[in-house]
Formats: sequence, C-alpha cells, structure tokens
Amino acid sequence: MIAYVTVGADDIARAKAFYSAFLPALGYGLKEGSEGLSYRLPVQPGQSVLWPDFYVKKPFDGRPALAGNGAMVAFEAGSQSQVRDLHAAALAAGGEDEGQPGFRAAYGPKFYVGYLRDPQGNKIALFSSNPEEPGRDG
Repeated sequence: MIAYVTVGADDIARAKAFYSAFLPALGYGLKEGSEGLSYRLPVQPGQSVLWPDFYVKKPFDGRPALAGNGAMVAFEAGSQSQVRDLHAAALAAGGEDEGQPGFRAAYGPKFYVGYLRDPQGNKIALFSSNPEEPGRDG
C-alpha cells in the first residue's frame, strides 16, 4: 500500500495555488507547515487512516526541485464532468496542459482522463472510471 507521495516544488505558493484548485474538491484537506504542504483525506473518529497522503515540499537536499521523467501522480474524480472542471481549474491556477480530458484508445473504455503539469513540471492525471457514465464506445 502506498502511504504517501511527495513532489518537489521550489515555489510553494505557486504549488499551493495549483493543487488547491482541485484537491479540496476531491476531499483532501490542506495543512501548511514550515516544510511545505500536506494534503490528506479526512478521517472520522474510529475510522482507519485513508492513504495516500500527498505532500508538496522543497527538496530536503536544498537543490532545485526537478520533475521525474516518466513519473506521474493520478487522482480519481467522481465523474467525467468533474475531471473536466478540475482540469480547467488547475490550468487557471498555473498548470500546463499535457492532454485534454477525454478517452484514450490505449486504455479501457470507461477510463476518462486529463493530464497536467504543475508549475514545477510534475505530471498529474485526473481520471474517472465511473461505471454509471457512458464509455468511449457509446
């Protein structure tokens, strides 16, 4: 099980604007600290921790943050319209388009996805596989 994912950012304020444009809509709460941003899903009393947490921090070694070539973090949305809305919000908050929301021939018929780069260049996917919605073939 993945417990957390961390991406590096040199400009935490720009990263906050980007990630806060869509993560709260997916249920993530934000805690800011001296080391950066911590996005977590809420835990109700008596409930087990929901993983993974998502952190945005300056690199601990003090060198510039670099996006991983081939690395990507995907967040699941509840619907195709939410993917479109959150993709647009993330673009408006400083993201870069890496692929407009839609179906991809290489993936399953219900996999609807949009791709972005955050202000640091980290690749992000927003997707929905909602079985109640129409698929690629109809």
